Amino acid sequence: MIAMKWIPFAALLFLAASARGQDNYEIQVYGAETVAPGMTMVEVHSNVTARGEQHAVRETLELTHGFNDWFETGFYVFTTAGSGQGWSYVGDHIRPRVRVPPEWHWPVGVSLSTEIGYVRPKYAADTWSWELRPIVDKTLGRWYVALNPALEKSLHGENAGQGFELAPAMNVKFDVTPKVGAGIEYYAGLGPLSHFDPSAAQSHQIYPSIDLNVSPDWEFNAGVGFGLTRAKDRVIVKFIVGRRMH
Repeated sequence: MIAMKWIPFAALLFLAASARGQDNYEIQVYGAETVAPGMTMVEVHSNVTARGEQHAVRETLELTHGFNDWFETGFYVFTTAGSGQGWSYVGDHIRPRVRVPPEWHWPVGVSLSTEIGYVRPKYAADTWSWELRPIVDKTLGRWYVALNPALEKSLHGENAGQGFELAPAMNVKFDVTPKVGAGIEYYAGLGPLSHFDPSAAQSHQIYPSIDLNVSPDWEFNAGVGFGLTRAKDRVIVKFIVGRRMH
């Protein structure tokens, strides 16, 4: 029985052999819970740069399937459209994730995702990348907190010689009503673990956000992000619409 409890973590070590979070295509703080066994979550991420170097629209299709109560796998397809241009394919990622099973009764939710993927050279200096994302969350009454201290690594491209970079994210949310939650999401890019970037070169974004829980089969998240340094687009509007399918 004890040996069985370590199976998820053996899987983690095997899977951790996977992609850097795709900048401004999928803006989300993950919770520890995985998709229910046998169900598929279909999500569309729509992000619009309202103020920045490029006034671009980015659309991401995310498909995530739950295989059991501690393992899921997600797949992303990234697209973009600039001013006066049509839609273009950007790249795709795959993201296996495991979590501590509910029957362990840990005081906090814990999971780990590992994501690997490709981006066309036209859109990024690093074409292949890897992200390792620990996830910890906790619900306290009407409050919810999630932490994602992600580690990102270029596998091929301009920054492939560098080590892992730290890209933490956090979400603090309060349930105003049973169906409406108001939150603050935070995203940062601090640079390599060996030596963080100078503060002016780091990225820090704050997203006041809202979640609607109108149905157990649907999810809706929207937010407006404000870049706190010049290293990021200054204003981004994001929407996430998801549907759980049996």
